[in-house]
Amino acid sequence: MSNRERRLRTVDLARAAGLSTQQVRNYEDAGVLPPAGRTDAGYRVFGERHRDALLAYRALQPGYGAVTATRVMRAVHDGDVAGALALVDAAHAALHEERVSLRAAGEALEALAGQEATAAPAPAPSGDGPHELRIGEVAALVGVRTSALRVWEEAGLLAPGREHGTGYRVYGPADVRDARVVRALRRSHHLFEQIRPVLEDLRRAGSSDALRAAVEARGRALTARTRSMLAGAGALHAYLE
Repeated sequence: MSNRERRLRTVDLARAAGLSTQQVRNYEDAGVLPPAGRTDAGYRVFGERHRDALLAYRALQPGYGAVTATRVMRAVHDGDVAGALALVDAAHAALHEERVSLRAAGEALEALAGQEATAAPAPAPSGDGPHELRIGEVAALVGVRTSALRVWEEAGLLAPGREHGTGYRVYGPADVRDARVVRALRRSHHLFEQIRPVLEDLRRAGSSDALRAAVEARGRALTARTRSMLAGAGALHAYLE
C-alpha cells in the first residue's frame, strides 16, 4: 500500500459496503480483496484499493452470483486478468443460451396458437384409449413423416405409450401437442438440445397459458439479470483501470 494512500480500518470497509467486520475478514481470506497489511499489533490495515475491490465484488454479485464473483476477484488478485475476463465471458455465454431457450419457448407457443386455430379435426381414435392415435394418424395431423416421429422419440423428445397386446405406439393429446412443438421448432432450425427444455417446461407448466406466463416471467428476470451483469462488468472495468 502506498504511503500516500489513505489507511482504512476493517470497520471502515464494513461500513462502506454494508457488511460486518467478520465478512470483510472472510473476503480477504477468500482472495476477494488484495492481501491486507498488518500493524505491529497484528491488526489489518486496508487502503482505498481494498475498498474499491470490495465495492466491485459487491457489484458483481447480483448478476454473476457469489461463486463466480469470488472466482473473478481471486483471479484478478492472482494477476490472472485474462482468466477473470474469461469467467465473465462464460457467464454472458450462459445467459445467451438461456435467452435462446426462452426464444424457442416463445416461438413454440406462437406456433401452437397458430396451429390450434387452423388445425383440422383429429381423426377418430384407433388406439385402446378414448383419445389415443396411432403413429400414422399423428404424422398426418402434424404434417411430418412417421420416420420423423420415431427420430424425435429416439432423441427423447416424444414418449408415446404402447398399445396393450400389440405394442403399437399410441399418442394422447399431450403427445400430439409435443409433436407440434417439435415440428415448429425444427422448422426454425432449433437443435434437439434447445427443444428439450421447452418441452420440459411445457409439461411442467401443464398448459400453454401457464407456460406463457412462465416465459414472460423468465424474460423479465433475464432482463434484470442482464442489467445487473452490465453494472457489475462496469464496476470490474473501473477497478481494473
